[in-house]
Amino acid sequence: MKKKMMNQTIVNKLFEEALKAREKAYAPYSKYKVGAAILTSDDEIITGCNVENASYGLTICAERNAIFSAVAKGKTNFKSILIVAEGEGLAKPCGACRQVMNEFGDFDVYLANTKGDIEKTTVSELLPKSFGPRDL
Repeated sequence: MKKKMMNQTIVNKLFEEALKAREKAYAPYSKYKVGAAILTSDDEIITGCNVENASYGLTICAERNAIFSAVAKGKTNFKSILIVAEGEGLAKPCGACRQVMNEFGDFDVYLANTKGDIEKTTVSELLPKSFGPRDL
């Protein structure tokens, strides 16, 4: 079931920025390039891409890259994030990325592919019954 999206212009801008970030991805091993664009509470868009490493555990996903870049700029309140990858299906954040997103609250998450298919969900729907700052 598709959920109502925020202003379509904003979603389109997030999609464009995530696509640009995806082109910068460093994915020599998987060839699976991912881009992410996060919208801060003050309407700044910050992007990230996946960066692989020969020591696979040191790889960073696009979502965490975007969030960590935002935090480095002093931004910790987010309205939404859009994640895009190539393929028939929609990009989906891994468990680590879901947990990192959860650290910063329940915001909108747009899952997309390079064909322009986009589906809206939320952090809480991606990570139900989660553990986070409110549990400490």
